[in-house]
Amino acid sequence: MAIDPLQALQAANRPGVSVTTAGTLLIAGATGALGQELLRRLAGSHRYAHARVLSREPIRDGMRGVESCLSPGLPIAQWPLTSADTAVIAFDPPRLYHDRERALWVPQPSDLPELSRWLRACGVRTLAIVQPHDQGKLPEALKRGIASLDEQAVVANGFDRVILVRSARKPLNAKFANPAERLAAWMLSVVRFMVPSSEQPVRASKVAELVDVALRIAPPGVHVAAPELVWESAQGDVHAVARRWLGLAG
Repeated sequence: MAIDPLQALQAANRPGVSVTTAGTLLIAGATGALGQELLRRLAGSHRYAHARVLSREPIRDGMRGVESCLSPGLPIAQWPLTSADTAVIAFDPPRLYHDRERALWVPQPSDLPELSRWLRACGVRTLAIVQPHDQGKLPEALKRGIASLDEQAVVANGFDRVILVRSARKPLNAKFANPAERLAAWMLSVVRFMVPSSEQPVRASKVAELVDVALRIAPPGVHVAAPELVWESAQGDVHAVARRWLGLAG
């Protein structure tokens, strides 16, 4: 069932929760199942004194301490600066049947270098990037390291912590011009049965849980979670998997 962004914010506005706050959180890409789970879990945790969501249009804020951060119709480099300590970028397209998601700003992979520079200029010290990849198509050599020049540019910005989570996703629905293309796609789809279980897609709620844990405990540095690790974290003790991934004792 789809999660309404406003409902997610309102549901998290529960009195009587006392936690140590961790500055201001800014979420870019709070759309789709993944973006909404990240919004629900991170904004609802009350660990952050404030949470901001990048939007294309003004939206009615739904909870105390959470607000929309308007992205003007300009290149990212010309955006006015805001302030944040932690930022999350999620690449998940909006569900167009969900009216409220149309108002949210949706980052594209090509925006990553410029967006990360803007976030660093806003004071962000910890950046988490959740980048879905088509299952079974990410080269082995790139699963656990920096996968592109754009990601190298992100790391070069000088963040204290960069957390890259590579989650598997089902291939996007394609439109075919003729029956021959449809037949060829069906024949190629047989390959999905050869994809190891550890590279199968993971529920958005489980990916968001791993990101949440990593933001809590990750030491300084660059940390890359391969699709297999994301899948493993969803099978049992996410804290134990995260601690082993992040090189923490115990």
